[in-house]
Amino acid sequence: MSETSGTRSSEGAGGYGILIVDDEEAILESLEFTLGTENQIFTAQTGEQALEILEREPIALVISDQVMPGMSGVEFFEKVIERNPRAVRMMLTGYSDLSSLVRAVNEGRIYRYIQKPWEPDELRINVRRALESYELIAENSQLASDLADANERLRAENVYLRREVEGRYSFAEIIGDSPAMQKIFDVTEKVAETDATVLLTGETGTGKDLLARAIHYSGPRKDKRFVAQNCAALPDTLLESELFGHKRGSFTGAHADKKGLFESAHHGTIFLDEVAETEPGMQVRLLRVLQDGEIRSLGSSETIHVDVRVVAATNRDLRKEVDEGRFREDLYYRLRVVEIRLPSLRERREDIPALAHHFLDRIGPRMGRKLTGFTNAAMDRLIAHEWPGNVRELENEIERVLALAGSEEAIGVDMLSEHIRGAGPGASLSTGTKAPITDWAMNRSVDALKRRMIIESIRETGSKTRAAQRLGIPRQSLQKMMKRLEITEDDVGAT
Repeated sequence: MSETSGTRSSEGAGGYGILIVDDEEAILESLEFTLGTENQIFTAQTGEQALEILEREPIALVISDQVMPGMSGVEFFEKVIERNPRAVRMMLTGYSDLSSLVRAVNEGRIYRYIQKPWEPDELRINVRRALESYELIAENSQLASDLADANERLRAENVYLRREVEGRYSFAEIIGDSPAMQKIFDVTEKVAETDATVLLTGETGTGKDLLARAIHYSGPRKDKRFVAQNCAALPDTLLESELFGHKRGSFTGAHADKKGLFESAHHGTIFLDEVAETEPGMQVRLLRVLQDGEIRSLGSSETIHVDVRVVAATNRDLRKEVDEGRFREDLYYRLRVVEIRLPSLRERREDIPALAHHFLDRIGPRMGRKLTGFTNAAMDRLIAHEWPGNVRELENEIERVLALAGSEEAIGVDMLSEHIRGAGPGASLSTGTKAPITDWAMNRSVDALKRRMIIESIRETGSKTRAAQRLGIPRQSLQKMMKRLEITEDDVGAT
């Protein structure tokens, strides 16, 4: 036991810190003896001395007399609340003063009111319960703090992920300098600003899914959900449940209510891929959503209004499907408010070098490969190939080459798949006849690559002079190339 300026502390077997305040020395000793075996006891004979202890010690429970010289117990507790609001407060008094009791409860917010003399076992029980209350409050406070931290991290992660998604699916991330793709960008950037229904057509692998996401994340609904469903992936009954939801018991296996994708995409966008694969019954339900904005879950008689933008896609000739009676004409016109046809890769061969380098740069690091590029002969084969699987096939080919690259520094002809290696310039493997590739197309491909390299060099170096040095050409030659390739100051943003 130690004593300094009227304060004392004693260390028990650890536990919590208990501060006892009373102007009578005998009461302090008695309480310390009663409670000191399990906790650390601090004592003071005035409120001022007790506040000093409270400032420097971790106190869980404060027991104070009501009537003390100078500062009363209630006044002391008011200051305790300011300094350590989590500490549990117990009032100890020998007076049956009702007004003091009321004030202690209302202003001092005491946990319990104990009259002198006290029964030691009962006091220990009350103190133990008070400390349990403190422990529970501390745990709840920590949980609340942890929850707040987690929510803040989640909010920050959501903002980061949303920005990452918006960047990944922006038009800037879709590779294509060919005239055909520039026309696509002109239309889609305009339509993205509206709520117009869009029909994307084109062969498999041309990037309809990527363009649908770019339309959503570049438009006014980008902060809401984008959901996608391949209509050919499910039989009609399951597709209906997936899109519109169902009620419990509406069919075998429906053990609970389920919200459909249209409802989940409320205020957002739904992408219906392979929409031509839907059956007539499903087409009627899709027509109702587009006309009235209403859906009804399977097994329910209640209609729900939804505000959803629809982007649909198909690799079929939908007009032909209508003429042959396999697709509703009214739904066809509802879907094609704006129709965008994505060209096949063989229709924009000049984009192949840029696409190949893009896939090389994106996939290489993931596989731990650091290939510098393609040999001229390898690029010639890539440009000459027909690519029936379009951009998706090219991406898969680059991924296959990287997986088997070993220690190679650049992609050569011998590393390409056999059916691509056999495709020399102007040769078509699929027909054995002359492929629709000309010197003009080859030159356009080379020009597209040059244009990309010049723009990137100027943007990265910040000036034409440094860009010319990086490219190893005179500045005058660079300016001539920029004029021929129609590279404007707005394209490069440098002097």
